[in-house]
Amino acid sequence: MDVMAGIYAFLMGNIVTFILVLSLLVFVHEMGHYLVGRWSGIRILAFSVGFGPELFGFTDRHGTRWKIAAIPLGGYVRFFGDEDASSKPDSDQIAAMSEEDRARSFAGAKLWKRAATVAAGPIANFLLAIAIFTVLFSVYGRTIADPVVAEVKPEGAAAAAGVLPGDLLVAIDGSKVETFDDVRRYVSIRPSQKIIVTVERAGQKLDLPMVPERVDQTDQFGNKIELGQIGIVTNQQAGNFRLQTYTPLQALREGVIQTRDIVTGTFKYIGNIFAGTMRADQLGGPIRVAQASGQMATLGIGAVLQLAAMLSVSIGLLNLMPVPVLDGGHLMFYAVEAVRGKPLGSAAQEIAFRIGLAMILTLMVFTTWNDIGSWIG
Repeated sequence: MDVMAGIYAFLMGNIVTFILVLSLLVFVHEMGHYLVGRWSGIRILAFSVGFGPELFGFTDRHGTRWKIAAIPLGGYVRFFGDEDASSKPDSDQIAAMSEEDRARSFAGAKLWKRAATVAAGPIANFLLAIAIFTVLFSVYGRTIADPVVAEVKPEGAAAAAGVLPGDLLVAIDGSKVETFDDVRRYVSIRPSQKIIVTVERAGQKLDLPMVPERVDQTDQFGNKIELGQIGIVTNQQAGNFRLQTYTPLQALREGVIQTRDIVTGTFKYIGNIFAGTMRADQLGGPIRVAQASGQMATLGIGAVLQLAAMLSVSIGLLNLMPVPVLDGGHLMFYAVEAVRGKPLGSAAQEIAFRIGLAMILTLMVFTTWNDIGSWIG
């Protein structure tokens, strides 16, 4: 009974927010494909949020079927001449088309139009993230603190390197830092990696080499997060905590920077996994995203929007992976086509799509396994 009660509480507390957030991100992603495809003169057969059986929908005057499907874990835009939702071309159908119909099919469009249509989905996700962060910075501002050390934890990397209370951190690996959060963000994704922290002390600048320690930290919801730490703390007196407000243009700039930092942080984390400096069990799938959605909902709309922006960047990056079936795989095919002067043969594309599908299914199984382990734990 306790297990069933836990499952019921999880579903009621997390699924609704998860579906709303994911549906928004999928809609924006597919709308990017749709708008550029329409602009390119490609006929669009269907626009679906979700997979599987249609729950409800309508057909517009252009012949496009707009629908909500039963499985809310993605979506697709199906173009004229596609064999299925993955935009794999239907060779037999295209061969039987008239010249006029072929010109309006996705496969018959010029290479740059196909590439632009495919790239528009991930780009739409990045633009959505920038827009959300811009709104959040405009409305809420941000609490910042000066990068001044109030306390150095004994036996930490900073203590071993010679950092002292009162030191002002001015740069890490030559990159300027302006807030204490800049330091935390840079260090957190570089556990077990040597860094050079530049501090200002009594008017002199000192370069102090150190190696952030890899630690497991627990957030306010009990989730364990692996990150790097050097063992320094600031406080109100040293850091001068304050609310930073932004004009719309300043908020836009911060939104771009925040989105860029998520992209670079994601690549750094993936690199750390392959380098063995971070574990892969933090890669999450639908269950963990649903759980995070419910947790953020308890903190208010601002927290939910922040999560949506981060997930939007993740969806954009995932779709740009050079894996057949994903947008990045299609762009890889188009790059090959540009070099060869003709597309890959249908047999080669079929094999590539099958390999890509196997890779995606493997990733889904792995992340779901991580989710279940994290949830049980």
